[in-house]
Amino acid sequence: MYKYLSKFGYALLTLFGVVTVIFFLFTILPGDPAQMMLGQNETEEQLQNVRKKYGFDQPLGVQYLYYLNDLSPLSFHNKEEDAFTFYDTGKYSGTVLVDLDKIQIVLKLPYLRESFQKNGKKVSQVIKETLPNTALLAVSAISIAIIFGVIFGIISTLTKNRWPDHVIQLVSTVGMSVPSFFSSIIFAWLFGYVLQEYTHLNMTGSLYEVDDFGEGSYIQWKNLILPSIVLGIRPLAVITQLMRNSLLEVLNMDYIRTARAKGLSEFNIIRKHALKNSLNPVVTAVSGWFASMLAGAVFVEYIFGWNGLGKEIVDALNALDLPIIMGAVLIIASLFILINSMVDIIYGWLDPRVRI
Repeated sequence: MYKYLSKFGYALLTLFGVVTVIFFLFTILPGDPAQMMLGQNETEEQLQNVRKKYGFDQPLGVQYLYYLNDLSPLSFHNKEEDAFTFYDTGKYSGTVLVDLDKIQIVLKLPYLRESFQKNGKKVSQVIKETLPNTALLAVSAISIAIIFGVIFGIISTLTKNRWPDHVIQLVSTVGMSVPSFFSSIIFAWLFGYVLQEYTHLNMTGSLYEVDDFGEGSYIQWKNLILPSIVLGIRPLAVITQLMRNSLLEVLNMDYIRTARAKGLSEFNIIRKHALKNSLNPVVTAVSGWFASMLAGAVFVEYIFGWNGLGKEIVDALNALDLPIIMGAVLIIASLFILINSMVDIIYGWLDPRVRI
């Protein structure tokens, strides 16, 4: 229990560091956020009103405390309506726990603020609309990587130093070396344009598309194929290499020699004894790659026109929409920390020695 509590505390401390870095990194950028929101035709009065509404008129340290208060599930709010921390139910979603003379203590969902460029749309709403598409893409990509990576790793092990092993090693090396944005362009051009007559795949497209009459949207599953394959190429190559090396190491252990002495076939030895014990490095790679895919999907989503969080980040960067960038980076970092914190549980299932 103490071990898991300490890991939970470490995860919270890491998340606090991420929040701090994100805030100061984007707050010290040159430019006036109020002018970014209003454009070219602003007046001084409008600028002052926007600065007061979003807290830009406060010192940097106070803005930082405001940001922490917005993100914290347990937050403090001033009862004065013109105060930045006033508990506005249009902004915050929560319940008042303690109502004092001048302040309220509220239990709420983290507030990621509002977009600069989307007419005050909440960042949480933008993430809610795009994150599921990115999650679907990441799950599809990592599923392809796990299934084929384990299969290719086993084949490479069984055919060690023969031509199938050499081919798999060559393809894996190329897969690890090619950047995602380059392979995205190649796959989109080759399978979505040159061979489109045979593949019937599109160069670009998202999960939901509007019909020709503009009357509604429908799911287009085929648009998931190319981006998920491209996004899964590099983890597939890594998993293949790790699976091969780990399996070769396990097959040289004493208990495997005992199994061979009993007359078990090589296939049954791998399936019943070696495979499970070979998966620890694969789990490590999968946890890291799955979390990084949420960030690494930026280029893939943008090139394929996949309406996910990665594409939203690129659009926000082009428009200098800082709240969306900060909110998206914070969500990705939180998921990364959460996934890596859960790896120990999977380790314990795969290898009882870890639990001991």
